Amino acid sequence: MKRASTVLALVVATACTSAVQAQEVEPRQAAPGGPDRVIVGMGAAVIPVYQGSDEYRVLPLPALDVAVGPFFANMRNGIGAKAIETRDVTLGASVTLTPGYRRRDVPEGVDHINYGAGARIFATARLGGVIANLGGTQGFAGGTRGTTVDGSLAYPVAMSDRLTLIPALATTWGNAKNNDRYFGIDQVEATNSGLDRFEPGAGFIDASASLTASYSLTDRLTASGSVGVTRLLGDVHRSPLVEHRTQPTGFFSITYRLGRIL
Repeated sequence: MKRASTVLALVVATACTSAVQAQEVEPRQAAPGGPDRVIVGMGAAVIPVYQGSDEYRVLPLPALDVAVGPFFANMRNGIGAKAIETRDVTLGASVTLTPGYRRRDVPEGVDHINYGAGARIFATARLGGVIANLGGTQGFAGGTRGTTVDGSLAYPVAMSDRLTLIPALATTWGNAKNNDRYFGIDQVEATNSGLDRFEPGAGFIDASASLTASYSLTDRLTASGSVGVTRLLGDVHRSPLVEHRTQPTGFFSITYRLGRIL
């Protein structure tokens, strides 16, 4: 009944949307929210098998960014609608995936956790070239059914007409239910696994830094790569499951923009 890799959520949030973030630094000529778009592709992430593990896996992942009027589907916020969108501020709500992990990835005797779904609200602000994101997710199916709040700051820098670099900082906070389900060891698991019992409270889970490079191969085809490092914070880093407090991650994707190019 425990932990998933929130590193996965971070990698998806920063790397899968890198091409779109790069486009958002360009002046908006149409509606405040920019033109409709359909961007699809595939990628692969190199991540720990669970957050704090000393083992890694290569995980194939889709890359998706769809915007049609107020409606959207992407890897950062899930599927939903924007209630407010101006040149500088976006507010929206969605249903998004909450991460899980395989039983074989954690020590024997420790329960797995299913992937689930959560209700999410989020805000994005663009201030002087900085893109600030703040979101909250409440799980309602599978997963921990806990609450998380995440924030990030990114600063896209156009190096040329084709290449954009995006340094970013991010952090995640979780309530007691979320953190215990991800990192805690209950009495049954302690008995079955030989690990010490552990029950973390609410608090910050991690802080991350990443650098994404987005390169336009053609008007429609974009290659993006991201490298990052995540450090566990607060109570959770003392979990018996945590073997490494600081962990690197990576992601690479190729995306294709469908439809009309403006």
